[in-house]
Amino acid sequence: MGTKRLNSILESQLGPMSFGSFLRGARTSRDMSQKAMAKFLGISKSTLCDIEKGRQFVSVTLAARIARKCRFSQLVAVEAALNDQIRRSGLPMSIKVRAS
Repeated sequence: MGTKRLNSILESQLGPMSFGSFLRGARTSRDMSQKAMAKFLGISKSTLCDIEKGRQFVSVTLAARIARKCRFSQLVAVEAALNDQIRRSGLPMSIKVRAS
């Protein structure tokens, strides 16, 4: 199953992908606690918790760095981070990110 199809299925069941859900998925796929993941990423556990819960958004640069460090798609991470900011602003828009 392709990534595009999988994303479509997940979004239909769970709602739009957020960076927090992306990060939680990265952490749980590595079988790591929040404490261990926070240490791995060089951030505090409370910051990690806030990101996962959607209480704190991350910059595009930080989203890409976290994805790279976790060996996950930077495109998906950056797209999720940008769409989080768009949703928070209340604009009826979304974006798709592609490699240049």
